[in-house]
Amino acid sequence: MGQYGKAALEAVRLVVDENMTPKDAWETAICKYTDSESSQKKSCPQNAFLGLCAEGMIRGIPSVSYNAGPKNKEYAIEAVRILRKDPTLSANKTVLWKRVMNKCHKSISHDGQMDVVTSLWNNELIVV
Repeated sequence: MGQYGKAALEAVRLVVDENMTPKDAWETAICKYTDSESSQKKSCPQNAFLGLCAEGMIRGIPSVSYNAGPKNKEYAIEAVRILRKDPTLSANKTVLWKRVMNKCHKSISHDGQMDVVTSLWNNELIVV
């Protein structure tokens, strides 16, 4: 699990236990796992997290608009759909990302989004 996956887990804890908003929780959590300013400001994993929150796909977080970037939200939601059909892919972020890109008719590199999704999935925080 990478820094974005760890941040996602911590962000869920902060929302559920500390009553923080998902956006504030993400911003607090990511600072715990990296000192890199560019990593802290990276929008792709944050928007994947916020997108899943907005869709009510994370246990304990209500479905409300959290202003997630639409592309990364779409990628995260598609990854969850794929994992629901083939949970074994949670162990292979590269293959999962390729399947997401095939479904979304894109061909770009993943940028932390799958770390967020697989970490939440593997810790049973995704609503199945």
